[in-house]
Amino acid sequence: MDSINLKMASKMTKKNLQIHSENILPIIKRWLYSSRDIFVRELVSNACDALQKLKILKDQGKADLSGSDELKIEIVLNKENKTITFKDNGIGMTLDEVDRYISQIAFSGAEDFVKQYEANQESEAIIGHFGLGFYSSYMVAKKVEINTLSYLPGSLGAFWECDGSSQYELKQSEKKDRGTEITLYLDEEHLEFLEETFFSEVLDRYCRFLPYAIYLDGKRTNEKEPLWIKSASSLSDSDYLDFFRYLYPFEEEPLFWLHLNVDYPFHLKGILYFPRFKRDSDLTKSHIALYCNRVFVADSCKDILPNYLMTLKGVIDSPDIPLNVSRSSLQIDRTVKQLGAHISKKVADSLIQLFKNKKDKFISAWDDISIMLKLGILEDDKFYDRVKEALIFKTLKNEWITFDDYLSRYKETYKNKVFYLRGEEASSHLVDLYREKGIEVLISSSPLDLPLMQTLERKNSGVKFERVDALIHEDLIDRSREKSILDESGVSQSTKLSSLFKNLLGEDDKLEVVATSLAGDKLPGFLVMSEEERRLRDYMATFNNGAFEDKIDSLMQKRTFVINTNNPLVLTVDQLSEKEPELAKAIAKQIFELSLVSQKEMPPKQFNSFIENTTHLLESLSLKILKEEKAR
Repeated sequence: MDSINLKMASKMTKKNLQIHSENILPIIKRWLYSSRDIFVRELVSNACDALQKLKILKDQGKADLSGSDELKIEIVLNKENKTITFKDNGIGMTLDEVDRYISQIAFSGAEDFVKQYEANQESEAIIGHFGLGFYSSYMVAKKVEINTLSYLPGSLGAFWECDGSSQYELKQSEKKDRGTEITLYLDEEHLEFLEETFFSEVLDRYCRFLPYAIYLDGKRTNEKEPLWIKSASSLSDSDYLDFFRYLYPFEEEPLFWLHLNVDYPFHLKGILYFPRFKRDSDLTKSHIALYCNRVFVADSCKDILPNYLMTLKGVIDSPDIPLNVSRSSLQIDRTVKQLGAHISKKVADSLIQLFKNKKDKFISAWDDISIMLKLGILEDDKFYDRVKEALIFKTLKNEWITFDDYLSRYKETYKNKVFYLRGEEASSHLVDLYREKGIEVLISSSPLDLPLMQTLERKNSGVKFERVDALIHEDLIDRSREKSILDESGVSQSTKLSSLFKNLLGEDDKLEVVATSLAGDKLPGFLVMSEEERRLRDYMATFNNGAFEDKIDSLMQKRTFVINTNNPLVLTVDQLSEKEPELAKAIAKQIFELSLVSQKEMPPKQFNSFIENTTHLLESLSLKILKEEKAR
């Protein structure tokens, strides 16, 4: 046996793989294409290529066409015969070409043509490349016929017929007019394609932007020209808005748009619209349609665009996108990554230009575009470098300031601290103190702001974001009214008040009470929690979805309750502590719980007891007043 193997090895030869249609056609029908209706796109695209080839030859003086001969595609639905016929008056085929390009599966006539005429730039508009599109017709047809006549003078017509088996018939035909007719005899499972409304929707989905006229049962279906193939300088705002309404008839008008036109290092055209942001928007779904040479490929560009651009709408068209053989999905490679990076750069550049040249428009659109911009900063360092000068925050003064401007103005004054508050806290008495003292505070209004702040801290050495209730700012203290005078026992009034409130609020080892002289009298007290503690708690609450609230609270370190020694209510507690200790205790607790409510720190489970305590306190005070009135 070994000697036989050695003898065979010495005579080894190379041979070609054999592909049999009885094996390949079932694969095409079942596995190559994801949608049954794809045959419409493929056959119309082939017809479009036939017209484009003829145009190229005419432009080169190699084909003679009469001036009135409109290059077009016609589709005829015949319910009686259960057929769909695709007609074009393009380049046509000879008998030999039918045998070469149709009868040999996966042999591309388009590729052959492009190689022959590659010097002509118009060949870039040729759609087909794989030589398989025609066979998508067998996904819905039990038999297919081709009747064609070449543009070449003296050519004879050719007729090809195949029932999807490995055998076909090829003979001369009596066709007199140039072009190709493909007739599909539908199987019983796909007769819905004979309904004009249904077929029209499929045709519109895939072919509405092709460059040649398409007629369905005598009616033109693709009269809208793709705006992205035109130069931006030739278009008006109304052109862009009209096109948006055509693409998205039920959407609000976009804020602005970006026209893409790239020739190097790849070809890319498109229009990206910046829509108004909706709270229920799905940030994981792309709303940008992908086209290749004006032929619809997919209604999503998720594999091309980075996640933070998912809010954009519009169209991207590139002949360089690497598609699989069914032209239904991308093959991820270096070109795809380059496309995504380039589009990201163009978006960043357009945002910066808008910020610099039309700042009012940029600010008015901030609520709608900030989600995209902040996500981009979080996900992409290059995007951050490009847009960081347009990162803006609203301040307590109801003004807008960039993050970079805040740092340059207050870096020394605030010792690299950036003060901020949550948007819903802007009306609290504590915030009023910051406002009165002129301390610049940024308003955070997005769930993305916390990770954004951490990213900004990482990228700006030494910078630290501090929430307004994370510390007792020195400028909020009125030193001239401090209760620091010692009594005969050597204790100041401030110390007495802090000890009193600590006792009245009960035994809580994690609560420290500090009495200080605030610059304003209205605020009785507020809770201070370090920035690190609050961020840790907020992250844990987010990831645990509130399921482990008690455990989260148990991990927290000490909190500080700051009471204002200049507040009349705080001083009232001190006066009542000996005569009405229970009332003093109830008021102290109320002051503390009101600070929790105003700072959004009260756990939901505590609200019922807070309401009960408030009701009880009001009843006690009312009865006390009535009792005193009667005593008089």
